[in-house]
Amino acid sequence: MRATDVVRRAFSNAFRSKLRTGLTVLAIVIGAFTLSLTNGIGAGISSYIASTLAGIGVDDVMTVTRTVEREQGSGPVEYDPNQIASTTGPPAGTPGAGSMVALTQDDLDALAATDGVLRVQGATAVTLDYVQHDDGTPYQLALSQFVPGMEVELAAGDQVDLDAAEPEIVLPSTYLDALGFADAQDAVGSTVTLALTDATGAQVTAETVVVGVAEPGLISATGAVPNTALVDALHALQRVGAPAGQDEVYASASVWFDADAGEDATTALQDRLTDDGYTAVTLDDQLGTITSVIDTIVLVLNGFAIIALVAASIGIINTLFMAVQERTREVGLMKAMGLSSARVFALFSVEAVVIGLLGSVLGVLAAVGVGQVVSSALADTILSELPGLTLIVFEPVTVATVVLGVMAIAFLAGTLPALRAARQDPISSLRYE
Repeated sequence: MRATDVVRRAFSNAFRSKLRTGLTVLAIVIGAFTLSLTNGIGAGISSYIASTLAGIGVDDVMTVTRTVEREQGSGPVEYDPNQIASTTGPPAGTPGAGSMVALTQDDLDALAATDGVLRVQGATAVTLDYVQHDDGTPYQLALSQFVPGMEVELAAGDQVDLDAAEPEIVLPSTYLDALGFADAQDAVGSTVTLALTDATGAQVTAETVVVGVAEPGLISATGAVPNTALVDALHALQRVGAPAGQDEVYASASVWFDADAGEDATTALQDRLTDDGYTAVTLDDQLGTITSVIDTIVLVLNGFAIIALVAASIGIINTLFMAVQERTREVGLMKAMGLSSARVFALFSVEAVVIGLLGSVLGVLAAVGVGQVVSSALADTILSELPGLTLIVFEPVTVATVVLGVMAIAFLAGTLPALRAARQDPISSLRYE
């Protein structure tokens, strides 16, 4: 019997008992369905997080602030003249938001001299009073730090141009209705007024052009994104009346490092900065908690899928053991006619693989269908405020891995019954009633 004959016969034998095989296939379908769906959810969320990384910064930049030591429940905290409000500075998601100790030029020089630091840029502290469009109602607004290489998810318009001579700003989409814009496209190209208080206590204003509108994201900045020209203009207004010779201060600093040097080198740099009294946060640090929670949830759900596949494996063993018993005389006849034990083993093993293939393919197809329906429904309802998020994504490699993995489990489950069939004595088998 040739290999093709073994496969053809295994396919036909798998459905001799349709009910028994169908129930076994159903158990595999449940396991493959669950496994595919949970992996799809993990892939969808991970893909979304990866696509929004640019909304925080770039992977070779650390956000560095002065470490603030606080004792919980110890009463009032002594005033520190160097402490400033963090209405500007670190991107959204950076630990320690609220208030921080300002950095001085000496801090920037110290950071630049640290081994492993390639470049340092201070984040100028600019505190806005409000934003206003035309003569409408003024609303509080914070500015988010923007470093070269950073991008935000846009609903309309363009990213700010850091090299532009004229002030530019990207507004959060949550401000559209409040400022009187019909939609995101209506806001692009318009002029808004920004107000702040200078060093004398007087309120001053500056106008800037809206070049884009930022979509809300999983980890996106809640403030507006300015370009360098706007920050410089606002900072100059803010310092009007400041005492001559007063030191410049920064809310935080962006520190560039060699991301290709590896994780150990990055950790060592963070440790050196910590020893010097700074807190350094990378993109991985900001996303670590979210990704670990997602991975844990997917792992737990995959555990339930594995349990279902183990139960299905028991069903395959039972199905094939019964098939071996029912076909005892048939096996004896094939062996008496010269069929080798290896071919008999292959016949029943392939039969198990066929059951696994059918169940896994049906399970994956069902998961893909349900996943598309659920993703579409959630995108228009619960997840409508997270544009670009496809909750369930089926990657070809993952789908193929699930199918091949289930087939491998089915093969292992069918090994014991196949060995029993291969070891049967042809004479005894022909006498079996």
